[in-house]
Amino acid sequence: MDATTLTNPARLWSAQEVLVRNCPVPAAAGVYGWHFKEAPHPDLAPGRLLYVGIAPRHMSNRTSSQNLRKRVRYHYRGNAAGSTRRAVDLGVGAHRSA
Repeated sequence: MDATTLTNPARLWSAQEVLVRNCPVPAAAGVYGWHFKEAPHPDLAPGRLLYVGIAPRHMSNRTSSQNLRKRVRYHYRGNAAGSTRRAVDLGVGAHRSA
């Protein structure tokens, strides 16, 4: 995957699309990015990629049970202290690693 896949994705998903039973985000390892519809700061352009995450996170002492679907859903449903997303309205692009 090249950086353009994250900086200029062909498709973004909303919370409503990600939190349904037939979630479009794959239950696989990969990379995801947060694109904010409304910029969280006036110096930033709307729609800009502001965060990149990986799933699963590498852990030397145990195997991770995380995947893209779990991580993205956690960002939408988890508490604000544990999520980079916070309470900002955004779209997300998620991509499987090859």
